[in-house]
Amino acid sequence: MTPTDRIRSVVPPYLLRAVADAQGFPRAASAARTALASLDTVQRPKHEHRVRPQGVSGTVDRSPQRTISDAHGSTTLPGTPVRREGDPDSGDPAVDEAYTGLGDTHAFWLEVFGRVSIDGAGLPLDATVHYGQDYDNAYWDGSRMVFGDGDGEVFNRFTIAVDVIGHELAHGVTQYTADLTYEGQSGALNESISDVFGSLVAQYARRQSADQASWLIGEGLFTPAVHGVALRSMKAPGTAYDDPVLGKDPQPATMAGYVDTTEDSGGVHTNSGIPNHAFYLAATAIGGNAWEGAGAVWWDALTSDAVTASIDFAGFATVTVDAARTRFGDGSVQHTAVQDAWRTVGVLD
Repeated sequence: MTPTDRIRSVVPPYLLRAVADAQGFPRAASAARTALASLDTVQRPKHEHRVRPQGVSGTVDRSPQRTISDAHGSTTLPGTPVRREGDPDSGDPAVDEAYTGLGDTHAFWLEVFGRVSIDGAGLPLDATVHYGQDYDNAYWDGSRMVFGDGDGEVFNRFTIAVDVIGHELAHGVTQYTADLTYEGQSGALNESISDVFGSLVAQYARRQSADQASWLIGEGLFTPAVHGVALRSMKAPGTAYDDPVLGKDPQPATMAGYVDTTEDSGGVHTNSGIPNHAFYLAATAIGGNAWEGAGAVWWDALTSDAVTASIDFAGFATVTVDAARTRFGDGSVQHTAVQDAWRTVGVLD
């Protein structure tokens, strides 16, 4: 099985392993072992990986076209449809949070970048909730979102955080654009881009400026039993959690802490902290709404022919600097901020 065959999950394997080995969280430990096993499941997307046209017209429906299904605690997908586009609230928090989160994500891509759904051509947004028993993750399988309910000891239900929904659907956007190889630095960029746009989805939905945003990924997923605020922090990688049972957030903020490993497809969830921090630095230096500044630059880069599937940090950084110059002008605040951000994290000299 190649790295591109694996599901794109929001909880990294290193954290699931810590939960699986945890003393004092028996239900969570069992759930984490199940979630770890699922990471090696080969997914067979219903569509091909290919770049979709950026401009769509004609009869393409610009509405979200959401369908939320209920797996009823099984691992059989897609489950039973329980809420379709335009249906009223179901009364099930997981169903309604997924429906709202898909809508927020669709609105972000359409209203900010003129992209109709994640493929740019109106792809219906499908999701399954109540997947598995105490399932400790949420993932994109190449064609749909899948949400677990969490174990109740370490993790709450995974529909709580809109940035998690935005993160997973951004894997779909990447799949249909640069299709970054899910391994090593290109894989870490794949994860980082999902964090970037997942955070921007949440910021856009709340109309938060870069200075107002928390820059946390998965805020609210941990129960009060965990000493932590989120899965990751773009503002300060390595500080999202520090728990006596689960350990400390291992993400580096700069290349000085880069982790060379064969685990997790070459550390894709760990080293993504470096480009995450670069984006945060650029966005806050520019100020205002991050989706209008650094977000626009990252979008231009993601859809640039200069970004190859196997691009590394330095290559992607160079494309973003060029994109900032092209969009905002040589020596502009945006151009300088992007360049300085990558220098600060040690990717560019």
